[in-house]
Amino acid sequence: MDNHRSHCPVNLAVEIFGDKWSLLIIRDIMFEGKRHFREMLQSEEKIATNILTDRLAMLEQMGIITKRPDPEHKQKQIYSLTEKAIDLVPVFASIGEWSIKHLPVDTEKYVHASQLARANKRFIAHLKKTLMKEHVI
Repeated sequence: MDNHRSHCPVNLAVEIFGDKWSLLIIRDIMFEGKRHFREMLQSEEKIATNILTDRLAMLEQMGIITKRPDPEHKQKQIYSLTEKAIDLVPVFASIGEWSIKHLPVDTEKYVHASQLARANKRFIAHLKKTLMKEHVI
């Protein structure tokens, strides 16, 4: 069954990433190296446990992230990016560039955003390749 409001490319992306948390969860996995639920709960934005659970499940269902048991701790899961998520690197670069230009971003605290905003295509390709090695199994 087709549950989309429309098949407009912007609408389809907003249906996945238009909430308050999904891009921040991907950011934490992608740039902060957070791979466990508890690590993501400790983000500065203070996501609620139930919201994090819901968003992780939705992102997994949409094929943006995967999870697998942590071999070192049976009750933990390790979250990884998929190729779909890694293809968002240029989107994060554009969002960061826009925010730095128009909003009061603390560029010293968020160095990765500043570096990504200034990045060229070669650096973005290198970052995507590195993320593929770290996440896509």
